[in-house]
Amino acid sequence: MVSTELLWTGPESGPVLVLAHGAGAAMDSAWMNRVCDLLAERGIRTARFEFAYMAARRSGTRRPAPRADLVLAEYRDAVAVVVAEAGAPVAIGGKSFGGRVASMVADELYDEGLVSALVCLGYPFHPPGRPERLRTEHLAALRVPTLICQGTRDPFGTEGEVAGYA
Repeated sequence: MVSTELLWTGPESGPVLVLAHGAGAAMDSAWMNRVCDLLAERGIRTARFEFAYMAARRSGTRRPAPRADLVLAEYRDAVAVVVAEAGAPVAIGGKSFGGRVASMVADELYDEGLVSALVCLGYPFHPPGRPERLRTEHLAALRVPTLICQGTRDPFGTEGEVAGYA
């Protein structure tokens, strides 16, 4: 199951967006807090969670982010907890690494009727400085309605690079 408590922001009812953090910042980072506050102002409730490696940092165990495919079950577990509390379907997503993981489970959860949409905030299209190592193959085939918001100077995929992706 989810390694930490969920962090809820926003109204008690209405649409819910499950969000996972980026590879290097926790679910309650200043950036995540600000985004969730802005979404709450617009009537969207967010449920944030941390992958186990990030939660372990709170008790002093510092580990790097694992490969995205190694935390898919943790994302599925978080969605199950949110759906049990808030009802389904929910939208899922995350910041960078968290959005990538969400995109890897999105169609499966969509087909199960648990997820209505995918929202990626700063998708890591490739490792910084390695634009030839794309992480996009599965994106073009997604069936779930998807929104990817990308900064114009994001080192994981600049505006010029992203414009040429399928």
